[in-house]
Amino acid sequence: MPVTTDPAALLTAQGQELLARLAESPDAARSPLALAERLRRDYPPGLVAAATAQQELRQAARAKFSRAGAMLFTRAGYEQASSEAVAAYRARRLAGAARVADLCCGIGGDLTALAAAADVVAVDRDEVHARLARHNAAVYGHSERVSAVVSDVRDIRLAGQRLDAVFIDPARRSGPGTASAGTARRFRAGESEPPLDWCAALAAQVAAVVVKAAPVLPDEAVPDGWEAEFIAEGRDLKEAVLWSPALATGPRRATVLLGDPASAADGAVTLTARPGDPVPVTEPGEYLLDPSPAVTRASLVEDLARELGGAAKIDPRIAFLTLGRDVRTPFARTLRVLDSAPWHEKRFARRLRELGIGAVDIRRRGLAGDVEQIRRRLKLAGPGRATVVITRVSDQPWGLICADPDAP
Repeated sequence: MPVTTDPAALLTAQGQELLARLAESPDAARSPLALAERLRRDYPPGLVAAATAQQELRQAARAKFSRAGAMLFTRAGYEQASSEAVAAYRARRLAGAARVADLCCGIGGDLTALAAAADVVAVDRDEVHARLARHNAAVYGHSERVSAVVSDVRDIRLAGQRLDAVFIDPARRSGPGTASAGTARRFRAGESEPPLDWCAALAAQVAAVVVKAAPVLPDEAVPDGWEAEFIAEGRDLKEAVLWSPALATGPRRATVLLGDPASAADGAVTLTARPGDPVPVTEPGEYLLDPSPAVTRASLVEDLARELGGAAKIDPRIAFLTLGRDVRTPFARTLRVLDSAPWHEKRFARRLRELGIGAVDIRRRGLAGDVEQIRRRLKLAGPGRATVVITRVSDQPWGLICADPDAP
């Protein structure tokens, strides 16, 4: 066998045996080169190369998948795959669909969630990805509900397949599906293969269509009548999702996933538009709220302010909110304001030292400047921690020293 990192070779009985030995060996992390040398005495060098590469991918994939230790990946497929939490949430929004097409299925990150409740036709032009998708569906116990097709999705006829919904995750990088991160070229924001307009046109064949997109999706790329949803896990913005008019609940939605990815719908909270009076603009009060990136990307900062009641913006163009009371929401991080004044670096350095602050998290928004250089110039020392916000208030450079509201 030639030296290769093709994971399809690991679907054989010998490949599975080798992966099991690699996973159980205490030397896998301590001395990987020495372990690989010993394994090459018993297995073909190409198979050992594929297994050691797969072991590294499995370790990285634990951040996305609870069963990563039994799954198989390509690097490009792993990097584009949705996490288990995001895929499970999205599948819940398709509850009731009995038969779904998963186009550009990749290694099956969404397939495993969709097949938990529906029969799924998985399509990918990369034969390796199609095989891995079926394997990964089996890892989650859903192989009997999956049929895999190796084809360019543009050659698939959806009519006559009795589909209730279509999910598509178009490629956002060029190159073969098994390409490493170093050889594939990322497309510009809003570009994909197939293009988004082709994906949206699928709604003419099947009314319920879901398109996964990058979180930097430009507003003008959202088709008329479609819903753009931005999904975050905790504070990390993960992706955008476009829902066809048959599935849309409004033009924009911000969703934050909380806790166990296998939990019921209460594991996700969603914010939608709340029309009302314009949100006032004032100087920062006792508390500062830093909205989730899902909220800011969905352009729902003012809607969050109206939902909280009594919240104001500190600048017309900056996504910070302020309140005179302690409010906790999954849609924003709440900070208690210790000091607030026009930004002057030396004055803030002196004040931080007076407060005994030796470690700071600097958040800069709306102003230019190198955060690490600012941190070095502050020359702080002390046992305390704080968040320093450098921003604009009514178009004036402003600084805030903030603490966790639960800190003593």
